[in-house]
Amino acid sequence: MKAAVVGETGLEIREIDTPKPGPAEVLIRVRACGLNRADAMVASGMSHGRAGGPGTVPGIEYVGEVVEAGPEVPHVKPGDRVMCSGTEGWGEYATADWGRTIPIPANNMTWAQAATLPVGLQTMHNAIVTAGRFKAGEAVMIQGASTGVGMLGMQIAKALGAKLVVGSSTNPERRARLTEFGADLAVDSQDPGWVDQVLEATGGEGVDLIVDQVSGYVANQNMQATKILGRIVNVGRLGGTTGDFNFDLHAMRRIDYIGVTFRTRSVEEVREIVAAMKADLWNAVEAGDLSLPIDREFAFDDAAEAVEYMKANRHFGKIVMNLD
Repeated sequence: MKAAVVGETGLEIREIDTPKPGPAEVLIRVRACGLNRADAMVASGMSHGRAGGPGTVPGIEYVGEVVEAGPEVPHVKPGDRVMCSGTEGWGEYATADWGRTIPIPANNMTWAQAATLPVGLQTMHNAIVTAGRFKAGEAVMIQGASTGVGMLGMQIAKALGAKLVVGSSTNPERRARLTEFGADLAVDSQDPGWVDQVLEATGGEGVDLIVDQVSGYVANQNMQATKILGRIVNVGRLGGTTGDFNFDLHAMRRIDYIGVTFRTRSVEEVREIVAAMKADLWNAVEAGDLSLPIDREFAFDDAAEAVEYMKANRHFGKIVMNLD
């Protein structure tokens, strides 16, 4: 089969063996792939968790038709149209654990549209609901809200009953569009006054929950903007993997600071995450209430160009590669 493979000098389109599904896996005829920053890292020669290095096929988000199911697979059968999270998805065929497959709604959703959803839905439902212990009526902030995952996070918070949703973006054009995707207030995390804006919007208390995709330089400001006994969930590190941290402020505000990643989770844990997301959000997905704009679509043969486009960081919404 044809696949995008990390070579010695960059991403290459090669012929490789078609993967075989394990007992609890399905084999997918891939129709489209959503690009994520983890994919761009791996495609550029870096490692992300256990993935990386020459010979690696990137791809953690892909959609298509099931062509084969292992003997231990329940509920999923050949012919099903599914969206998946997994590994090595940038090929004509890919495998996925049955618990990481989600039926594509029968509401005229295209392959490309479906490819924008699985990683964002799983990541943000887990961060907001499971790790963040969100309750309807709370105020939520998404740091790094103009990313695809961030835009889904704002929509999820609003759909689940947040009384206030705050989103941040350092880009003024993207920041101006955050209200289209659930934000009641949009702030610039590089503006020293953003904390005051959040405190004013929350009657001086701060938000109940911050889902932080930035980290780095915003760590202390996040705590200032979070109410006493609030929660901060560390999802991403777009602003840096290290930074100043005021331990006394953390203690004074009695904030729960929670780290999450899929890189150290077991198959069973991920199955639980997917099942919980579907239980809470699938009606909204089927109704079209949770969706993302597609910034640009690439042909699969242009995978290297798609990666460079993502690294340039000029997109708003998702980048998709089509194999159909």
